[in-house]
Amino acid sequence: MSRLPQITEAQSQAALQWLSRINEQPAQAEGAAFKRWLLSDPAHRAAYAEAQALWQASGSAAARLAGEEQQGLQRYLAAMAQPAARSPWRQRFAALALAACLVLAVGIAGGWQPGLWLQDLQADYSSAEQVRQVILADQSQVTLDARSAIAVEFVRGERRVRLLHGAAFFQVTHTGEPFLVEAAGGEVRVLGTQFEVREQGEGAQVTVRSGRVAVSPAPGAASRELTANQQVAYVAGRLGDLGTVDSDNRLAWRQGWLNYYQVPLAQVLEDLERYYPGRILLLDEQLGQRKVSGSFPVAEPLLALDSLGKVMGFSQQTVLGRLTVIR
Repeated sequence: MSRLPQITEAQSQAALQWLSRINEQPAQAEGAAFKRWLLSDPAHRAAYAEAQALWQASGSAAARLAGEEQQGLQRYLAAMAQPAARSPWRQRFAALALAACLVLAVGIAGGWQPGLWLQDLQADYSSAEQVRQVILADQSQVTLDARSAIAVEFVRGERRVRLLHGAAFFQVTHTGEPFLVEAAGGEVRVLGTQFEVREQGEGAQVTVRSGRVAVSPAPGAASRELTANQQVAYVAGRLGDLGTVDSDNRLAWRQGWLNYYQVPLAQVLEDLERYYPGRILLLDEQLGQRKVSGSFPVAEPLLALDSLGKVMGFSQQTVLGRLTVIR
């Protein structure tokens, strides 16, 4: 009778991370990277089979945990911090099961949308957890923020870009043809050169660095013209108030920095999450309303969280490199 291969803790964690990524983007199951990992060691195949079994077994627990919200998450985190069981196999099984429940529960309770990969299939350009620069056919330059995607259509003497999700900064080349950006049901018509369009909840926000744009919140609706260092948001076909901003400061993400002055911590965490290959979950609503000022590097979101934690006094716990819980 053949013996099952020995599975290390690192192999078990890698298997669960692969399973999580494949659940988000099923196409990765056919990718070369996953196949190389799976076939490189018999223990990898065994670890992946174990992870699948744990994932399926944890489904009902995850649903309960999602309903229990904060109290349930706190119990699971406390359980993961308990002393190890005597049996190494039981220890690994219990830890992975708890982690799987936690990751699944955050997906259910937090409104996680793995279906974003479907939008990326429609995209001509997309980014993962890093800023990406692209040049369009007319030589206009687009800088995509992390976790962003656009679709481009240049036809019939008109240049159209659709923001599928995330944010994009545009530096438009003048060709004499109209350049329009569609986002959240509204439209931005370029009258100048440099501006950002950012997804914001159910609507969008437009910030102009130089030149002019005309922002319309819905087809046929009246537009509002913005010039340098002006910003406006719209949602459900309605424009918000026009604001004056320091556009270089607001758009510093293009240089790898997020700058804030008296902004709720919850907003800072939401922005940092764009650059993190997982989820950042805040369990304390009052903590989330506390104001933050400072500059943080996007390349190291966990280091930014460490700095914030020292100043604001919160603790954080990271599970499988995919989920960081703040409380």
